[in-house]
Amino acid sequence: MTSRWILHVDLDQFLASVELGRHPELAGLPVIVGGNGDPAEARKVVTCASYQAREFGVHAGMPLRTAARRCPDAAFLPSDPATYDAASEQVMGLLRDIGHPLEVWGWDEAYISAPAEEGTADPGELAEQIRTVISSATGLSCSVGISDNKQRAKVATGFAKPGGVYTLTESNWMTVMGDRPVDALWGVGTKTAKKLAALDITTVWQLAHTDAELLTSAFGPRTGLWLLLLANGGGDDTVSSEPWVPRSRSHAITFPEDLTDRVEMDSALTELANRALSEVVAAGRIVTRVAVTVRSATFHTRTKIRKLDEATTDADMVAAAALRVLDLFELDRPVRLLGVRLELRMPG
Repeated sequence: MTSRWILHVDLDQFLASVELGRHPELAGLPVIVGGNGDPAEARKVVTCASYQAREFGVHAGMPLRTAARRCPDAAFLPSDPATYDAASEQVMGLLRDIGHPLEVWGWDEAYISAPAEEGTADPGELAEQIRTVISSATGLSCSVGISDNKQRAKVATGFAKPGGVYTLTESNWMTVMGDRPVDALWGVGTKTAKKLAALDITTVWQLAHTDAELLTSAFGPRTGLWLLLLANGGGDDTVSSEPWVPRSRSHAITFPEDLTDRVEMDSALTELANRALSEVVAAGRIVTRVAVTVRSATFHTRTKIRKLDEATTDADMVAAAALRVLDLFELDRPVRLLGVRLELRMPG
């Protein structure tokens, strides 16, 4: 018997739902959020698609132009991060007021830890309370996965969507998950799944019953044993209620036309560095390392990072550091995207 329940709360189609709150006339229609809301805009991608749009094969990360071809009758809306920040803060405030430890994971996800001792609330009842509180106060829908660790609770939420509650525990884990592909596990991506397939391991059941020595020899001791733990329904059961402190600030731009001129690259990189730094200064933080990402016209993407000689918020020093990092790249192909990430000194 578990001593604590872990509930994973995931807001359904969050950005689209926030927009539908502002545009109720679009209810029931496919809604696509991204870029400036212009589906003809070059090299902009979908940030969020409503469930109706997803039925046409539209998904986050898809170019807006592709989304428009698949779902020409969709309503395209511009992304509005400030509004999403405010909506997320309201939801997380409501969850904190429930009184259990809360760990926030970005705009639309959080974990709640609740005791499982006799006399405490049933986790299903708590999940329904969460859904009701969020819906009544904000009009937003959420799904809740229940388990005894974060990873299993996250998987459970996938079965709860949209707008439901689902419980995964040791008693039903293998019945539900055993025949599913290994990438149904949270944290197992395409590359890992391919590597497992090369070992003739394609299902969760097979992975759960694989010899640990084989996995550690293929993936290393840490990753190999973690994969075995995940397949058996294990995971991390710690919910930290410490305030989330950003470790970095970043900005990137995909150019309407590929850049080949170094002067233009330097200008764009300097602007990105200044934008990120302005957010760092506003937050009262200080920069310790500067990273630059370059994506070529062939989609080859690399990131390089260097530590500053001394932590700073000086704009000239940060921009100069970014340009020095750019010097480390062989810029022999047209550049499709540039990005800057400023890593920060942690408080305390």
